[in-house]
Amino acid sequence: MTPSSPISSPAPIALAGATGALGLLIAHYLRQRGGTVRALVRPESAHRAEAESLRLQGVEIVEVDLDNVSELTRACAGAGCVVSALSGLRGIIVEAQTRLLEAAVAAGVPRFIPSDFSAEFADLPEGANRNFDLRREFQERLDAAPIRATSILNGMFTDLLTGQAPVVLSGPRRVVYWGDADQPLDFTTMRNTAEYTAAAALDADTPRTLRIAGEVATIRDLRRAASEATGQDYKLLRVGGLGLLGGMIKVTRALMPAHDEVFPPWQGMQYLHNMLSGQAKLREPLDNDRYPGIRWTTVREVLA
Repeated sequence: MTPSSPISSPAPIALAGATGALGLLIAHYLRQRGGTVRALVRPESAHRAEAESLRLQGVEIVEVDLDNVSELTRACAGAGCVVSALSGLRGIIVEAQTRLLEAAVAAGVPRFIPSDFSAEFADLPEGANRNFDLRREFQERLDAAPIRATSILNGMFTDLLTGQAPVVLSGPRRVVYWGDADQPLDFTTMRNTAEYTAAAALDADTPRTLRIAGEVATIRDLRRAASEATGQDYKLLRVGGLGLLGGMIKVTRALMPAHDEVFPPWQGMQYLHNMLSGQAKLREPLDNDRYPGIRWTTVREVLA
């Protein structure tokens, strides 16, 4: 059943990773929707500017050690949903989230939203994307736990097109790609993702997976959006096929392994390969209409 509006919960939402970029936005939209927010914050982050910003919005700050299940259990007590906006590698995405999950179960929390926030990773082959492999590993633990889980998949953060993702290049006015320029790609801004996540956290009847995209656009659509947003003529630049991109990933990873970085250059290239191949395309129908009132931001608006 698809509700026409979020179901408000009197129980607080326990939010881990609340001082990160996405977590801050989720907390903001939870408060905007009338939710009570309990931010689970590491002691070293409890007095930083981000935590003070949360306090000013009426968010309860609870200092916790992410390595301590007992502390996490006390912090989760009475919550209606635990939302994870944690970001990191295996120590965070698998191990810390597992402890958070164990705490949520021990505290009797009915629902858990993991830090998935990505493309369709479930069926990708092992090794195709290091960060997706970690999410699949945690997903197995989550699905085995006695708690209702909801993953939110949003494709690629549209915000990355303005810098971090080397696709729309403003200097040479080129849209760079490998493979097929007509492959549909999913884009959602971080703000839209956070607003949707807040609505889902306050909704007592969410399914196992919710899929959203602020815009589904091809490489040709990106070229058009960049030209319209800037008033300058952007052109397409096909570097080669997906096989070439795969080879570039292997070489880059060998030369610059950067094992301790969450987003080394080769990891970003893996994301591009997953999207441009169509393997990470979100399954349809999308769930954008579940919460009326969210205004979806287009690629053109972000590039402008």
